[in-house]
Amino acid sequence: MGGVLQGFLVIAAVIGVGFCLGKLGVLGRGAQEVLSRLVFFAGTPALLFVTLISADLADVVSPTLAVTAISTTLVAFIYAGIAHWALKRSTGDTVIGALSSSYVNAGNLGIPITVFVFGNAALVAPVMLFQVVVVAPVAYAILDINAKISESVGKRLLRPLRNPITIGSFLGMAVSGTGITVPPLLLEPVELVAGVAVPGALIAFGLSLAAGLRTAQPVSAVDLSLVTFLKLVVHPALAFLVGRFVFGMEAVPLLAVTLFAALPTAQNVLIAAIRYDRGRGIARQAALVTTALSVLPMIAIVALVDVPGF
Repeated sequence: MGGVLQGFLVIAAVIGVGFCLGKLGVLGRGAQEVLSRLVFFAGTPALLFVTLISADLADVVSPTLAVTAISTTLVAFIYAGIAHWALKRSTGDTVIGALSSSYVNAGNLGIPITVFVFGNAALVAPVMLFQVVVVAPVAYAILDINAKISESVGKRLLRPLRNPITIGSFLGMAVSGTGITVPPLLLEPVELVAGVAVPGALIAFGLSLAAGLRTAQPVSAVDLSLVTFLKLVVHPALAFLVGRFVFGMEAVPLLAVTLFAALPTAQNVLIAAIRYDRGRGIARQAALVTTALSVLPMIAIVALVDVPGF
């Protein structure tokens, strides 16, 4: 428990640095976007590559992937059902709300938590891959149809393969699966770039919080409460139940998959909301509120899931 709390404190401190930099404006107005793009297009793919080349592929194609798929899908459908039938929300708003309830911040917070708490970034790879390769394309396809945006089926199928997270992960798994040894001359620059991922993501996240507090939009209390409850309570509860009683997971794997489900709403949801002009308010507020409150369920999860040494 002490080690986990120490990891969270380190993460919070670096986020605080980013928040202070954002409030002071010393990095300029576009700093958050530039730093986020650096982390997304270079740091995180490099980190996943160098982590996965020495990882067992069973860590990626594992029960964690199945638990993530099942729990994420269930939460999204629960929100969609309530929003469509009870709250009478539009299709576009329902999709953004479903993403806000189930799409976790695996990049900016998942990777740092995995590195600091578990010491193995490969644990979060299944979550990122499922979101990038399955959830995002399905959601975008529905939003495209709803917005009457025409795009060929081929382009939709190839979109995940153009994602740098997918590329870095698949290349790392390919090297691991084939047993190829990457020459130090090629590996060392990649490792250097990978070092940007964790601190860069946390500082960028702090910058986004500072900007978000200044530009938060009003949103229905019912929608926000529903999204927050599903994201921070129902999602991790489902992940725990499915992991423990369906797949028989225990100790670190069970703790990891439950913690990942308790991660706050990802900023990518807001990007989608802005792109399709649907659910901007709920996407932004959900990211802010779930981020502010997520430490509470995470601490509870660490206390309840019995893992020796934590």
